[in-house]
Amino acid sequence: MERRAFFLKAGLAGLLVGTEGIVSCTQPRLYGDKNFYINKGVTMIPKLKLSSDRIIKETVGLRPFRESGPRVEKIELGSKTIVHNYGHGGSGWSLSWGTGNQARELVKTTPYKEVALLGCGTVGIATATLLQESGYKVTIYTKDVPPNVTSNLATGTWSPSSRVCLPEKGEAYKDKWEDACRYSFKRMQMSLGLNDIIEWGDEYRVMKNEPGPRNNPGSEVFHLEDLAPDWKRLHDKDHPFKADYVVRKSNMIFNIPSYLNFHLNNFLLRGGKVKIQPITSLDDIDALPEKLVVNCMGLGAKEIFNDEEMYPISGQLACLVPQTEVNYKLATNGAYFITRKDGIYLGGTGKVNSWDTTPDRSETEKWVSILSDLMKEMKG
Repeated sequence: MERRAFFLKAGLAGLLVGTEGIVSCTQPRLYGDKNFYINKGVTMIPKLKLSSDRIIKETVGLRPFRESGPRVEKIELGSKTIVHNYGHGGSGWSLSWGTGNQARELVKTTPYKEVALLGCGTVGIATATLLQESGYKVTIYTKDVPPNVTSNLATGTWSPSSRVCLPEKGEAYKDKWEDACRYSFKRMQMSLGLNDIIEWGDEYRVMKNEPGPRNNPGSEVFHLEDLAPDWKRLHDKDHPFKADYVVRKSNMIFNIPSYLNFHLNNFLLRGGKVKIQPITSLDDIDALPEKLVVNCMGLGAKEIFNDEEMYPISGQLACLVPQTEVNYKLATNGAYFITRKDGIYLGGTGKVNSWDTTPDRSETEKWVSILSDLMKEMKG
């Protein structure tokens, strides 16, 4: 009996030692020489792998910027009633549901129940869905469908005031923007958990020196303190970057291909229709069978409706091979990257009134260089 008790005790001791070994292996690794932790030691910031041969595609998207902000307005044009919803600049993804709701309220003031909706980007799909939910029979008329639309060339983060209007015209648009922003934010939360089409993640802004009050990336005009988490300044011991100014916040990321596919498929499953039919003139609109037309064409509306306020702001993106462990967004002087399911996107350009959609390889090389230097200087 004494021998049996000895072996039982020895077995229990070995089990405890083995358990401690397993626990120690799962603990997060410390940051190099000074034990740098993120989030009290729970999460580590992995380094991004950067090299030109990891670039798998380059694209240039055109943001439909309108100086006084998105146009959401009802007009009568010949035999048609037109409800406009276009000109979102860099905020189309973020404000799509909010301005879509504003357009829906205008549609409700008409006697019609059948709607011709122009455009199949994120604004068009959101607006069509909202109208469908209110009992309208909606047909989308478009020259193309995702992934061959401008919305597929966006970065895909919650940025509701990015290039949404000129700063000097912001006061006139502020109330409409806040209404659209709050509605969109609420609606986006309803999509969390649906095939990972929307996710929350950490976003960092890393600068060698503290930026001045005018150094605000994205030309953001508005801000709501009580909506999404705000920026928090990090102490040196709480981040691995070699920089004097580091801030962090949580932000939404839109996994663009799956997001557009999900919502467009839902629209079709509920009885919506899509017709590949380019709209290039007022005559094309007049020829549509529906009396009510909702215009979500973006830049396509500029020439048709002679909108002198609107012009493109081009933005180039370079896509890196996906890196599973990198799950954050980062912006620094001259470059940024954002992590999505379909790759890691580098960016940093915003050329005003540029219609050129040809990628510039030198821009990509510059971003790779800037971000490589930042990664090399990271502790750990």
